[in-house]
Amino acid sequence: MKRTAFARAECPVARALDAIGDWWSLLIVRDAFDGLRRFGDFQKNLGIAKGMLTARLRKLVELGVLEQVAASDGSAYLEYALTKRGHDLFPIVVSLRQWGEAHLYARGEAHSVLLDKAGQAVGQLVLPSKSGKPLSWAETRVRKVVGRRR
Repeated sequence: MKRTAFARAECPVARALDAIGDWWSLLIVRDAFDGLRRFGDFQKNLGIAKGMLTARLRKLVELGVLEQVAASDGSAYLEYALTKRGHDLFPIVVSLRQWGEAHLYARGEAHSVLLDKAGQAVGQLVLPSKSGKPLSWAETRVRKVVGRRR
């Protein structure tokens, strides 16, 4: 079955999912936030096939989410580092984490926990209005593009 491409969609959610919405890409980004930088480390941690990992890393580099940099230990290897665009995915990864914690674990079931540098659990993400008031989905709307040309 052919996958639908959303790279030119008017919806930012569709475009974002087209770019980085497959689970391998998001797990690679998650691992990069956890400090992984080398191909072999991503492959070992994820258990992903080398060809699949190569394709996902290549796409993340093309999108400007990751960049290849000289190895931090001075060896001849290249490593992958998050770019500004990659760092901007942090709230997405945290939001997915928090949704998973709230809905996919039984009470008391063990799971990893995101902590701040002081060792405290990170608070729940909220969507603020421009004035700082927390918003729910019911307090928002999407303004659609009108007069779409084909």
